[in-house]
Amino acid sequence: MARALALAERGRGRTSPNPIVGAVVVRAGRVVGSGWHERAGADHAEVVALRQAGPKARGATLYCTLEPCAHHGRTPPCVDAIIQAGVRRCVVALRDPHDIVDGRGLRRLRRAGIEVEVGLLEREAREALGGYWRAHRVGLPRVTWKLAVTLDGKVADRAGRSKWITGPAARQLVHRLRAGADAVVIGAGTARADDPRLTARLAGARDAVCQPLRVVCDTRLRLPLTLRLFGAALAKGTVVACGPAAPAARARALERRGVAVWRLPLASGRVSPRALAKRLARGGRHDVLLESGPRLGTAWLEAGLVDRIALFTAPRVLGAGGLAWCGPLGDGSLARALPGRISACGGAGGDLFVMAELEGRGG
Repeated sequence: MARALALAERGRGRTSPNPIVGAVVVRAGRVVGSGWHERAGADHAEVVALRQAGPKARGATLYCTLEPCAHHGRTPPCVDAIIQAGVRRCVVALRDPHDIVDGRGLRRLRRAGIEVEVGLLEREAREALGGYWRAHRVGLPRVTWKLAVTLDGKVADRAGRSKWITGPAARQLVHRLRAGADAVVIGAGTARADDPRLTARLAGARDAVCQPLRVVCDTRLRLPLTLRLFGAALAKGTVVACGPAAPAARARALERRGVAVWRLPLASGRVSPRALAKRLARGGRHDVLLESGPRLGTAWLEAGLVDRIALFTAPRVLGAGGLAWCGPLGDGSLARALPGRISACGGAGGDLFVMAELEGRGG
């Protein structure tokens, strides 16, 4: 199952709105077939692994990271292929939370006389499928807030300059996070200050990288049309989330360029983080990377929408004049601090990378 989980990761960022899935066929203690779901519309992992196994799949054990589907979508049901292949036993890490599956595949396999086990490396599978799981359980995406800070927790100097706090290795890791995300969200302040592209640009990538949806929160549609996100190369695949009262003329100007405009409810005078998160989840954007500054990020944190914090720390000290990465939360007491756990930690060139999972956000 560990091998199947590793294979599943090869599809990350390419399968939306489908989940990443890996599968391994084992017969007499030997792997005779393996595969992963490469992209939406392509064969599912189980079918790929069974095809590779061929006749050796008869009487074998199939390991799957997620419950095989039993419905017709872009591809036929995986359970049909499993039954026809003559698999004797199927070991599944995680039951599929999607209401179109949710146990149907497991029941079909059992009715066909196949021995079914569920729960092997379940925690690891659920973590890998965090966004997909959360979207189909509570209707929200998994949100990772990415930050680059100094040792004293500053994201910019007193003039608002932030390029570059961290080095090239850390920035390349950010591109890997983007490549694995379904959407990248920023606020108007970040868009105006940095004029970013929000694309995943991986050094040495031989295959074309699937780009995430680019989302800018601009409540009143005041951002200049000269931003790179609104240019011909990036407009298609870019969304501007605005409030109900944003000027119609500005919206039409963006739409003529190919930018999508989403009118959403407001919360505390700006685009509601929860409304935007729900819109993204409904559209199959299950893993969201928040690359905003402290104002928007703190609003998402206060709304209970941030599941993980990806913190890149540079060995620099700015002092009191710098901009802190997080705004006020609650009453500011240590007793009310948001708890979490470190899930990953390591070097990124001369900088430090820490991934922290906030507790109680998994759905």
